[in-house]
Amino acid sequence: MRVLREVDVIACEDTRRTRGLLAHFDIHTPTISYYEHNKLVRGRELLRRLEAGASVALVTDAGTPGISDPGFMLVRDARAAGAAVVPVPGPSALVAALSAAGVPADRFVFDGFLPVKPGRRLNRLKALQALETTIVVYESPHRIVAALEAMAEVFGDLEIVVARELTKQFEEIVRATPAVHLARLRATPPRGEFVVVVPG
Repeated sequence: MRVLREVDVIACEDTRRTRGLLAHFDIHTPTISYYEHNKLVRGRELLRRLEAGASVALVTDAGTPGISDPGFMLVRDARAAGAAVVPVPGPSALVAALSAAGVPADRFVFDGFLPVKPGRRLNRLKALQALETTIVVYESPHRIVAALEAMAEVFGDLEIVVARELTKQFEEIVRATPAVHLARLRATPPRGEFVVVVPG
């Protein structure tokens, strides 16, 4: 919270959500939106501010900036411009899911979000399977069923871990076969962000 109070501006995905958090902690730092669809324009604006001596905090709606979000581009460009980039440790769904999954995590591959197109998604899963290591992917509530259908095809009856809404009120961490996960998610419309862990 100290960093959010002390910086000149906070770059965030959704200013409304971030302002709600800031208001809760009585923080009045100005916010500016920075997300997938405005990252190029806003990135240049934020770099100009950094070059002028301003301090900028980068936050996400969920998780850690730069992990499966466009924040990495701002970090890359800030470093290239000679700005100091200081990480502030915080939540990471990737690490939280791995730590609670009960699977080998001494070696794993994180593949962000799976491709949207069915053929590409299936090919990606087959390529990941060939690595013979624990696999971690993120998935949205709109695509989790399609992702699990593809996983059922590739991994068969292997028990995988599906974690949802980690560290939040409705957190769930369930280990089951893809078929069992599919039955559960088809019965109740999926909500929240998902992390899927496939044991290696």
